[in-house]
Amino acid sequence: MENNLQRMGGIAALIEAATFLLGFWILLTLLEPAGFFDPEVDSMQKVAFLADNQDIMYVFYLVIYVIFGIFLVVLSLALYERLKAGSSAIVQTATVFGLIWAGLVIASGMVANIGTGVVVDLYSQDPSQASLVWLSLDIVVNGLGGGNEIVGGLWVLLVSWAALRSRGLPRALNFLGVVTGVAGLLTTIPVLGELGAVFGLGSILWFIWLGIVMLRDKRNKV
Repeated sequence: MENNLQRMGGIAALIEAATFLLGFWILLTLLEPAGFFDPEVDSMQKVAFLADNQDIMYVFYLVIYVIFGIFLVVLSLALYERLKAGSSAIVQTATVFGLIWAGLVIASGMVANIGTGVVVDLYSQDPSQASLVWLSLDIVVNGLGGGNEIVGGLWVLLVSWAALRSRGLPRALNFLGVVTGVAGLLTTIPVLGELGAVFGLGSILWFIWLGIVMLRDKRNKV
């Protein structure tokens, strides 16, 4: 049973990396050129963009929030099983934050997709009202799902700390996790919000490396 959970955790880690990569790709190729996250771009223009790209935005929110959150549950439980013997209290705390993060991002994705549908429908009737609804929706989605990375940063940091104490993962991987987790925590400071990119890129590397380690684990071959 534990072997299967470690395999599932390894696969989940790689899927997490894939969701980050897809999210970055859509962000850089579609959303950034359109100024979708630029506060200086008029919200009416953003709502028009939503109306023209509703299907793409649905996939974007579904992948980076809902799918990410689902597989985060699997990964959190697999890491708990892997690390609990050597650092029980820390990994218990990490698992709680992992599950909280999963719940937050799943909720964010569901709110984003339902809310986007409402905004697009309203846009055809009353564009100015749709713009106001979008502003409110954007605040809620960002507040739940990644306006800052405190919960995700805590999870990565605590998992890496537990792994350092228990030697349950490669030491270099754990140091990468510590740096990534600290970068996530620092996004709570407004002037350091740009560290969200460091957290995101670090997480991609961390997830890929973690997935490979878990899938290659000798315990999985018993």
